[in-house]
Amino acid sequence: MSNKQEVLNDVVIKFAGDSGDGMQLTGSQFTNNTALLGIDLATFPDFPAEIRAPIGTLPGVHAYQLRFSSDRVFTPGDACDVLVAMNAAALKTNLNGLKPGGRIIANVDGFDARNLRLANYPEGVNPLEDNSLGNYEVIRMDVTKMTREALKDITMGVKEKDRAKNMFVLGFLYWMYNRDMETTIAFFKEKFGKKPEIFESNVKAMQAGYNYGDTNFWAAIPLHRPAIFYTI
Repeated sequence: MSNKQEVLNDVVIKFAGDSGDGMQLTGSQFTNNTALLGIDLATFPDFPAEIRAPIGTLPGVHAYQLRFSSDRVFTPGDACDVLVAMNAAALKTNLNGLKPGGRIIANVDGFDARNLRLANYPEGVNPLEDNSLGNYEVIRMDVTKMTREALKDITMGVKEKDRAKNMFVLGFLYWMYNRDMETTIAFFKEKFGKKPEIFESNVKAMQAGYNYGDTNFWAAIPLHRPAIFYTI
């Protein structure tokens, strides 16, 4: 089965979530992967405060913005093309910075009643369901559930498995942009070589995210080449 191809010259991605969602690690790994391809880039890490706000609240959101281009890059970009929102607060805090027609990758587990309340959405309002995001392309993924499923054979607690959900997202984005996972696998091998369960959980979650994109979106989404390969 073939797919149409399209070239993009400039892309801005913003990873946003709670301080425990690993957005800095996710963004830095995507950055390192991109840099190794010789593509010009700029980043803007938005680190969380040392005194952390409660999980799920608007002040608790932090982000990592990355711009890469086939041309020279001097700034991390103003508005983003893709927003990764790990919860409702991340979406609400960063939606104004997303270009019209941009894509939202939303972890639906982060949009339950509790997260919506903490993000100060009115009772009964869920932006993923009320058509308020009609100007954007929304990709809904139950990242938490799929990460746990990918790691079901690993002997770890649920909380420990959930820490790898950012790697599921990273794998999905590697599929989107035709990135090789080997550099990140090597990073985890060096960092967690003496902790095989942590190493395996991160790698498996990343591979699961990549495979999820390849299985569910490949035929429906245009491929983009050459230097910037962007599939959704």
